[in-house]
Amino acid sequence: MKLLDGKTGLVCGIANKRSIAWAIARSAHGAGAKLAVTYQNERTEDAVRSLASEIACETILPLDVTQPAQLESAAAALGAGGTKLDFLVHCLAFADKNDLEGAFVDTSPDGFRTALEVSAYSLVSLCRALKPVLSANASVLTLSYLGAERAVPHYNVMGVAKAALESAVRYLALDLGRAGVRVNAISAGAVNTLSARGIRDFSQMLDAVASRAPLGRNVSQEEIGDAAAFLLSDLARAITGEVIHVDCGYHVVGF
Repeated sequence: MKLLDGKTGLVCGIANKRSIAWAIARSAHGAGAKLAVTYQNERTEDAVRSLASEIACETILPLDVTQPAQLESAAAALGAGGTKLDFLVHCLAFADKNDLEGAFVDTSPDGFRTALEVSAYSLVSLCRALKPVLSANASVLTLSYLGAERAVPHYNVMGVAKAALESAVRYLALDLGRAGVRVNAISAGAVNTLSARGIRDFSQMLDAVASRAPLGRNVSQEEIGDAAAFLLSDLARAITGEVIHVDCGYHVVGF
């Protein structure tokens, strides 16, 4: 029997084959889960549909988490026929590139609000919208990064947003725990995704992590996906409100 046999889940945030969300979807599918996925807009729809076909995913929904009507529509579509979600994966984040290029002190008010809304509040709004279709003992998982805990050059407002996200994980774990729902985050090491390329000097960051991490290398998307499959499974049934680092140990190193 596979780790997620009999489980149904939703993965939000797939953009292309390099996405961590895609790695999580593949690991969950390989572990036996039946999946639904979302796409943000017409620009990403074709890529998401193509990838979804590789994991026998038939439920593909439009979802812009800044649009309440789309949240409601997604919840209605998923709940049709009495379907219940055993897990929800939130891999959604955005900050204006201009707010990552300069100094954090120069972050614009609009840029701050956008980063916090899309990268942190969207987890809250998604959980609220989908709460009626979450099964008893469901698992909610989101993605964070070390920039939530430490000042990482050029991560700027996204680090603040990820700190808010990690705090939201704890409060959601408290709110939803009485219903049996677990809420956790993976603090993933730096990997070569489309969004990561928006961070200046990213290749130097990868080299620094590989040279200093206890395991002497960078983490892969597949390793993050496999850690996610564990947290989504019943093996992690007593784990909630946690931020699990999957970064080859880099977060423990001082110098």
